[in-house]
Amino acid sequence: MAEQRRPRADAVRNREAILASARELVITRGPKVGMDEIAAAAGVAVGTLYRHFPNKKDLIDAIVGELAAVIAGSLDAALARVEEGETSAIDEIIALLRGVMIDMRQERLLRVAVTGLADDSLEAIRERGRVAVGRLVDRAHRDGALYPDVTVDDVILLLATSPGDTATDGQRQRWIMLARRAIAAQAKVGG
Repeated sequence: MAEQRRPRADAVRNREAILASARELVITRGPKVGMDEIAAAAGVAVGTLYRHFPNKKDLIDAIVGELAAVIAGSLDAALARVEEGETSAIDEIIALLRGVMIDMRQERLLRVAVTGLADDSLEAIRERGRVAVGRLVDRAHRDGALYPDVTVDDVILLLATSPGDTATDGQRQRWIMLARRAIAAQAKVGG
């Protein structure tokens, strides 16, 4: 069997620069940004970009793939913390709401920008997230920390309707507190 060669360090750097530049440009200017513009922003020749990503769909899929890995890692870590008793499921649900609204702003913008171009990848992210949130909701129900009628769909609705980029930090913090009160049977008012 042929041995797999490791990519050269400069090829790895180029790929990372292309992905970072493409991600930023897709978020700020939309998915119609030109491949030549992405190459220039990454500091590579257009041919280098095309060696890594033969077409725009491959590039968008790679960006969404990175997003999926970040989200999966975050959800897996949250579930592990709950399973190991480091934190409670309700605290992880609230942290997820906070993270999606505040920390994952760029990821939210990216999902909106690539809708229609990477729908299969986005659907895989949504399904993976739904399963993980479902496990957190089930655990929070077992702990008696959620109102009995709160469902996975309710938490996803909160995630989908969180305040946008025009909300102030104070409004975002208030939204998180109100969201916690709305779903948590034993809510800490300051949460």
